[in-house]
Amino acid sequence: MSSNLVESLIGAIVLLVAGWFLVFAYERTDSGAVDGYILQARFDRIDGLNVGSDVRVAGIKVGTVIDNVLDATSYQAIVKFSVASGVELPADTAAAISSESLLGGVYLSLLPGGDEEYLSDGDEIEETQDAIDLLGLIGRFSSGGSDDGGN
Repeated sequence: MSSNLVESLIGAIVLLVAGWFLVFAYERTDSGAVDGYILQARFDRIDGLNVGSDVRVAGIKVGTVIDNVLDATSYQAIVKFSVASGVELPADTAAAISSESLLGGVYLSLLPGGDEEYLSDGDEIEETQDAIDLLGLIGRFSSGGSDDGGN
């Protein structure tokens, strides 16, 4: 009888420590949505960019992707994302989908311009660069093909 009690207490302690670890890890990873204003951008390809992906300026997380939808008329992906309220982006800011490494991991990179006017809640970033198809590039390189139409 006493061994069942000891095993139950040890199990409860393990569950408490595991729960504490999960809370600690969640708070340290900056995985929650960033409070601030909402912007959007249109892309032809967003391969691997999902809801919850980071939005970064100079490699520092300043926001989070909050929605991806397909425009039924232009067949472009509309990406909506939040940007921290303390980050003011010039109106000529560009957005690019970048890879963290060759193994995966995609984020939205914002490249601020030099305009004196700033983007506000609900604005759209006009200048965008789509995701690069790494597998397609590797396949084209390995087969010796080029993208110049055979010239």
